[in-house]
Amino acid sequence: MRKLSASNLVASINQLDKNTFFNYINPKTKGLIKIDSVDLPEGPIRIKRWDSSKGGSEAKTKVETISSEMIWRVANSFHQNQPINLDRVLGGSYNTRSVLEALLAYTPEFYFCYPGRIENKAGFTSIKHGHKHLIWKPDLPHRIGVIEKINTEIVISEMPALDAFYDSLVLTENNIEAKELDIAIQRRHAQIQIALYFIGHQLNFRTWIAQNDKGILYQNKKIGEYDGVISSLKDEKLMSAYGDAVQAALLIDCIWFKNGTLMPAVMEIEQSTGVTSGLSRMKNFKDKFPPFPTRYVIVAPDEDRAKVIREANKPQFKDLNTRYFPYSAVEELYALCQRRKIKGISEEFLDCYMEPILN
Repeated sequence: MRKLSASNLVASINQLDKNTFFNYINPKTKGLIKIDSVDLPEGPIRIKRWDSSKGGSEAKTKVETISSEMIWRVANSFHQNQPINLDRVLGGSYNTRSVLEALLAYTPEFYFCYPGRIENKAGFTSIKHGHKHLIWKPDLPHRIGVIEKINTEIVISEMPALDAFYDSLVLTENNIEAKELDIAIQRRHAQIQIALYFIGHQLNFRTWIAQNDKGILYQNKKIGEYDGVISSLKDEKLMSAYGDAVQAALLIDCIWFKNGTLMPAVMEIEQSTGVTSGLSRMKNFKDKFPPFPTRYVIVAPDEDRAKVIREANKPQFKDLNTRYFPYSAVEELYALCQRRKIKGISEEFLDCYMEPILN
């Protein structure tokens, strides 16, 4: 099953004629779109748009940007033959979302459609006419440069099925290294760290949380005090005989242990620091620990995939055989654990979410 990436979407849009004016999908939306330039491999895409009925023209119009972050969010939302509403995916953010939607529809693998909408009122369910969606059909390409509608019998429940919720998360002063630190970035790092703990807990793993992060408060309780969080690596059976490895692991963001005999994953979260720092920390740990089967994992935003692959494939890190665990996959697995309380599965289940990236 193919998986879309930002580079796939950008490459497809780059094939469109840059001298052509494109219409929006909805004929009621007046105006024209023109591609100004495309940065390969993952954007941004620069466009111009104007409404001639309001006196607009290409010459009077400034260049706007469709960001790489936006493109990644859209790419991660698509699965083959499943309709996607970009307004819902993007949460109303990004004022160029209708432009990206239109440009994708002009590429061969995307169609627009109107799937039915499930409506539930007072316990009675009915199917109503749905809203406009895009659908990715790579096995049924149409001609490039035209918009094609496709009929579908799919119906959509507009109630979200897998949302990840983070509540009551507080950062203590010990977690803030300097006044100029971007707290929003630090908070996101902490959210992902907490999600990894709960995933591990649901899979019956014991979890090491970096020594300097144990004071993070979640639901009025320090994360270091949660059930299954390891207080000292010296007490962990696998680690007790290797003092140098214990020291090397103290600041690693998250390590999962199982049954005293397994280490399913060693993970570094790279929200604001360079990927190299996390790789170096894991490499230092690996060099001080006897050869042992585990997964060395960089957990990072979806839009950082190319950077993670580039850094992980440098010669000094090759022996880590690094895996990439994107934030979207973390949140998908976290939400699954929240809703379904999965159990009885092997650690190989993780391989469905962690992408091998060694070239």
